[in-house]
Formats: sequence, C-alpha cells, structure tokens
Amino acid sequence: MPSDDTIPGVPELRVVEQHLVRPDSPVTGRIVSSERCTVSAKSAFFTRHVCVDVGGTPLEGRFCAGQSFGVVPPGTDPQGRPHKLRLYSIASPTRGEHGHGAVLSTTVKRVVDEHYDDHRLFLGVCSNYLCDRQVGDEVLVTGPAGKRFVLPKDPSRHDYVFFATGTGIAPFRAMLMDLLQAGMPSRVLVVMGVPFETDLLYHDWLTELQDQHTEFNYLTAVSRQLNPDVNRRLYVQDRIDTHPDLLTSYLDSDRTLVYVCGMAGMEIGIFKAMARHLPPDRLAHYLAVKPEAGDPDDWTRKMIPRTISPTKRTFLEVY
Repeated sequence: MPSDDTIPGVPELRVVEQHLVRPDSPVTGRIVSSERCTVSAKSAFFTRHVCVDVGGTPLEGRFCAGQSFGVVPPGTDPQGRPHKLRLYSIASPTRGEHGHGAVLSTTVKRVVDEHYDDHRLFLGVCSNYLCDRQVGDEVLVTGPAGKRFVLPKDPSRHDYVFFATGTGIAPFRAMLMDLLQAGMPSRVLVVMGVPFETDLLYHDWLTELQDQHTEFNYLTAVSRQLNPDVNRRLYVQDRIDTHPDLLTSYLDSDRTLVYVCGMAGMEIGIFKAMARHLPPDRLAHYLAVKPEAGDPDDWTRKMIPRTISPTKRTFLEVY
C-alpha cells in the first residue's frame, strides 16, 4: 500500500487564518439578504441563502472558501446557560459574496422536528434564529474555522469530485466560485443528494454552469422519489454505479481530489462504491485500507479511520 508521500497528486493546501474572532468575544455582523435557495417553493424543507456583512470586523477579507464561521444565538438553553455558537459553512467565495471581502454567506436549513419522548415540537435554536433575521438585523459572529477542507494552494493543478448532501453544498458553491474566478482551470464534478427533487439547492445555477462549461459536470441523486433517468431512488454514492465511466474518468487521474460534505454516514457509502469500481492500486490513492477491512460490501462507518482512512487526496466534512 503506497503512503501519502508516494502517491502522485497529493495537494499542497493553502495556508488560511483561523479563530480571528473567538466565541467569548464575538463581533457584530449585519444581514444584507436572505433568500430561499431550493429549486422549488414547494420544498418540504425551508432552506435559505443568508448573507452577512462583516465589514469593519477582523473577518473582513480574511475568510476562505471551505471554512466555517460561527453564529451565537441569543437567549439561554433549558438549563439557563447561554446558547453555544453553531458553525455554518461559508458559501461565498474567498473574495466575498460581492467581491470585496466584506460579505460572507451560508446555506441554512430550518430545523423543525419532534422530541422523541413526548412528541412536542422541536425547533432548531440557531437555524431558525438565523433564518428569521431580516435585512438590517444584527447577528453575533465568530471565526473563521477550519484549515483542511479548502482548495489547494494552486487549484489549477487538480481536478475535483464534490459529493454533497443538503446544505453540504455550501462550501462547494464557494469553491466553484473561486474556480470560476480563475477561469475554471480544472475539471469538476458535483454530485448533489437530496430527499426530494424540490429540495435541490442552487440547482438552476449549477445547471447553467454545466451548460456553459464543458469541463463541469453536475449529477443529482434523489433518495425518496424515483430518479427519471434510472427509475429508482438514489443516494450520492449510487451515481458512481449509474455513471461509472464518468466517475472513473475523474478518479483514474492523478490530478483528482475528492471532497465529501453533508450528513454523517454518507462517506462510507461513497467509499464502498469507489472500492467496487477502482482497482486496489487506484483506490489506494484515495483510501488507505488495511487487509482486515475485508470485503467492501461489509464495510461500516465504525471502521473509519481505524481500518479505512482517507488519504491526503480525500477530504471529509460530515456532521
């Protein structure tokens, strides 16, 4: 099994700043826009693209696509303690939403659920707070956070496969905008998974990118209704099975990096599908698999990272 040091195409990541604004000393940002970003207003989920002006704070011009920032909601929890901050992936490019570094954005889904024990309504504290904010409202923010889930120092030296579920598309929107600013110097594949077709995020924009750039590919995977092209339900990893030639054309290249962002558990499905379609020497470029891992069909998430671990060409951000 090759080591990361001997595998071609291992990226040199850009150096980023972190924790310029700490949770115990948040700064004030201001909401400048908040818009629904699902493909349809009939979506069962309420997901918004929220833009926050951080001009004049230490965050201005010092965040990077792929990083996160914190939001501190007001009030206290049931124990009377101040609410803890929540982290949100930055969905705006490194230059900022409007190109001047002052406005960052994120993708927020309202959390609306029931308590398991007594079926009372449960509302996500920070997601609903942030989605409720109106233009001009102030919010307390921190950050940036994260240093590994970012593009390489020289993005043009690599191609990219982005797997996203739900709001996990946020950092990929940011990275794509960075690549577009550089003239789209790379091949990029985005695989976007959602429960229903109406839940697709930034879908029109991603579809337009595919129409405009021959080096950009966009696939969707809908898990709770039939996908028209295959007449069955799909998760993101299933697109490796339905489009093996396209996926292997990326994964066979020493230029390619794999990024995974979204719900915890999606990564093992992707790893199993990659193992089905790639020979062991090629799979080793993305995953370090110990002999005791056994048959990929029997892999479980508990085996990560003890017996199955991502190499430096595979990036995970799951929650």
